[in-house]
Formats: sequence, C-alpha cells, structure tokens
Amino acid sequence: MTLRRAAFLDHVQERGEYASTHEAERAARVVLALLGAHLVGEVRAQLVARLPEDFALILLNPLQSAEPLPPARFVRATAAWIEGATEQTATWDVSAVLSTVADTAGDALLAQILLQLPAGYDLLFGRPLPI
Repeated sequence: MTLRRAAFLDHVQERGEYASTHEAERAARVVLALLGAHLVGEVRAQLVARLPEDFALILLNPLQSAEPLPPARFVRATAAWIEGATEQTATWDVSAVLSTVADTAGDALLAQILLQLPAGYDLLFGRPLPI
C-alpha cells in the first residue's frame, strides 16, 4: 500500500516532534537519500512502490556511498547533510523517518531491508530484533 505524501510527512513530523512539515520533509529527504545508497534490487523496488512518489524518486537517486555505513556512521552522515544538526538531533531525525518507513514497508519487507543493511539498523527502524 502506498502512503500518501501528506500522511507520510504527518507521521515523520509527529514522531520527530518537528515544529513544521518543512523540517519533517528535510529529515525525510536526507535519510531516504542515504538509505537509497544501501538498498538494491527487488527490495529497493518494493519499498519504492510503497513510498509517496517524490520520496520514492529520492530513494532511486541516492547519495553515493562507497560502502554500507554502520548505523553510527549513517547517523553522522545524516548530521553532516542537515544544516545545524548534531549527532543527537540526527539520531532523532533518522528514527522519525526510518520508523515511518518501517510502518510503510510492513514486517516482511522490513525483514528483507534489514538483511541488506549492516547489523544494528533494526534499532534505527525502531524494530529491535530478538537476540
């Protein structure tokens, strides 16, 4: 099921406790651009099909990454791309966006997404895996 743009941003804004939709959109654009560099093939295509069109296009045209970033580096990269962000605020941004992505993707697709990412991303998506 594809989530409408406004609904997607509403979820991100609520979870990130952003004062405006603009802040939520900025976080979503950066986090999805970084995430897109980590996903390939059918998994990325399935996620693209569930995101609002403009966010799907961001996922398809990602920021380039030479290697998959471990979760802590993913957060630092997010902080580097958001003006005025700190690692702490970027952790909040990543969590707000990726937990919304997790809800949009559903459990089965999220499990496939997590297989393409380094260990620890389950926490960024707000879906800790059992040990």
